Amino acid sequence: MAENFLIKQETYLEAGIHIGTKLKVVDMNPFIYRVRNDGLYVLDLRKIDERIRMAGKLLAKYEPNEVMVVASRTYSGNAASVFSAVTGIKVFQGRFIPGILTNVARADFMEPKILLICDPRSERQAVTEAGTMGIPIVGLCDSDNITTFVDWVIPCNNKGRRSLALIFYLLAREYLMGKGKIASYDEFQKPLAAFEAEPGEETAVAEGAAAPAAAEESVKAAVQEEPSDAAHLEGQSPKASGKPEEKVEVKPAEAAATVAPAEKVEAPKEEVAAPSEEKHAHAHKKKEE
Repeated sequence: MAENFLIKQETYLEAGIHIGTKLKVVDMNPFIYRVRNDGLYVLDLRKIDERIRMAGKLLAKYEPNEVMVVASRTYSGNAASVFSAVTGIKVFQGRFIPGILTNVARADFMEPKILLICDPRSERQAVTEAGTMGIPIVGLCDSDNITTFVDWVIPCNNKGRRSLALIFYLLAREYLMGKGKIASYDEFQKPLAAFEAEPGEETAVAEGAAAPAAAEESVKAAVQEEPSDAAHLEGQSPKASGKPEEKVEVKPAEAAATVAPAEKVEAPKEEVAAPSEEKHAHAHKKKEE
């Protein structure tokens, strides 16, 4: 069965998507695989995979403006925002204000055709309003969640960052596949790490990846300029180099020629002065005698 999973089984296990809580409600009995020695309930990995797959196909039947995601927790909100950027589906983050789905007089009134919630307990207000309005609900449910009004349960660890990132990664990929935006999983370009990143981290990573490329371009540009400088020093014509001023500045021969005459002029002065001093000394000697 492992080869039929949406992603490698090891990736599921590393994300801890199957690790529940130490509490269990009757609603989640069909999705419990076993209980660990430490008291944590383990969810059935095959059912998790199957339900994510079906949820992606279900959401793909709707246009992005007909779907709404409610993510009240920080980790779910981060992953859901990337999901929104990939699919175009609207995400409501933070506290769900009463009346958004039921009060038509509100300026922020919304009327989605299907709702995706990340935690039935934290988003109970949204679940209640959607149930009242007859809006179908897809819910990420842990072992301790009551599933009243939830039409399609995705059993999972709905509190861990990596688990939520993996779920939204798979849902985004399945949604795009269902809409015909990608023909295969290989065409899905958004990495799983982007769904795990905190706000701003993705931009920092992108800038870090762009820096080496910019440095490489600078090196290439410098290498391309070096031959023209060498040719310039060897006496290349101004027309070929395009820098006539630099050719005049770097002529060492002209600089040497400017200094040389000064040295040659000073030398004769010393030679002329020597005989005159010698004659003066000889005359002074005669006078003393």
